[in-house]
Amino acid sequence: MINFLTGAVNWSEIWVITLVGYSVVFVTLVALLYSFKYILKLIHYFSTNKRSSESGKSKKPEEQYIPGEVNAAIAMGLTLFFHEQHDEESGIITIKRVARTYSPWSSKIYGINNQRS
Repeated sequence: MINFLTGAVNWSEIWVITLVGYSVVFVTLVALLYSFKYILKLIHYFSTNKRSSESGKSKKPEEQYIPGEVNAAIAMGLTLFFHEQHDEESGIITIKRVARTYSPWSSKIYGINNQRS
């Protein structure tokens, strides 16, 4: 660091602090990467072990087939529902000028730099 009495710079301490800081950030990012990558696998592993121990034998989940017409009807119903939630607006913008009375709060003559005594 900088010795304020002599003004000398100790570069070895600066490099050590820099390297330790970068390595801590890098190691933390790698740990977060692996934790986010494998968290779903861990959750699935623990949930399947719990289910298999409760039922005695593991069952494959049944695939449910939903026809395309049913999917289209559900999507159309959701679209109509969400479009009804918004108000219909005209799209016209009206700008009205409002005459404001004098206010000392907006006056420039009472600024901070005005040092009259």
